[in-house]
Amino acid sequence: MTDAVPRFPTSLGASSPDTITLLGQDLATDLMGKVSFGELALWLVTQRRPAAAEVRVFEAVLVALADHGFTPTAIAARLTYLSAPDSLQGALAAGLLGGGSRFLGVTEDAGRFLAAALAGQPVPSDDAGYDALALAAVSRARAAGQFVPGLGHPVHKVTDPRTPALIQIATEEGLRGPHLRLFEAIGRVHPQVLGRTLPLNGAGTCGAALADLGLPPDLLRGFALLARCAGLLGQLAEEQRRPVGMDIYLTVEHNAEYLSP
Repeated sequence: MTDAVPRFPTSLGASSPDTITLLGQDLATDLMGKVSFGELALWLVTQRRPAAAEVRVFEAVLVALADHGFTPTAIAARLTYLSAPDSLQGALAAGLLGGGSRFLGVTEDAGRFLAAALAGQPVPSDDAGYDALALAAVSRARAAGQFVPGLGHPVHKVTDPRTPALIQIATEEGLRGPHLRLFEAIGRVHPQVLGRTLPLNGAGTCGAALADLGLPPDLLRGFALLARCAGLLGQLAEEQRRPVGMDIYLTVEHNAEYLSP
């Protein structure tokens, strides 16, 4: 008796000697030059062709998260490239590996927080209902000694300029859903619990917008990394043209202070 040949099903891509099929489409004739990269990325994940409104919100999120200057992830990429200029992929990977709870990962954390607050609850019909839901969620987080993801920013102390822009785009496209509305409510009510006012940061807003597109929280960090990959590639291209990695390294090296153990 012979063993059955294992099967490996996929609905994504497949190749034959003459064609490449992706998502049930002919890659060369149906997709190339006709589908934007953002649309394709969303299509690959959901396995349904997204509407134009969804693509606009999704691509706005990608743009919002692509690059913010000399962030730790960008510095990590540049210094890795300084150490191993023969490994561009290593430098890109170094930057992406830094996507965590303080940078980039907030997109996923905010989406999870909002989804948990909405789970099992009737969708509020007005701002007062969202405010009550937000107040309960922030209060629970405070009682547990946890941060509310998406609140505060190390640079933008009053308003993160990405936040109102993304909310406006989602509103224009009819995609300002319960996650975004709850996140906005958190912005209104959190001073009652925390005793201070913090801005809704762009990464958290992106998480809310992605959740309103129906994307699962477990994948949201992946979209942040997808966006940041483009930014890191730009950082590395600039590092090639106008390097600063050596200066960063030497500044730390020359100003290191040795302390006896």
